[in-house]
Amino acid sequence: MACKDTDRQSWLAQLPDREAAKIATVALANKTVRITRAVMSRDEVYAATAA
Repeated sequence: MACKDTDRQSWLAQLPDREAAKIATVALANKTVRITRAVMSRDEVYAATAA
């Protein structure tokens, strides 16, 4: 899971360099909602994959 967190932090860290902080916040929220919706629609328990 540490690798997955590192990937997420890397993705998040690069956003403010490219876009405004508010847009980066909305992008992260949208990503979280997409993951949540996919997990809930499949009636599964979220399990982060190890890379």
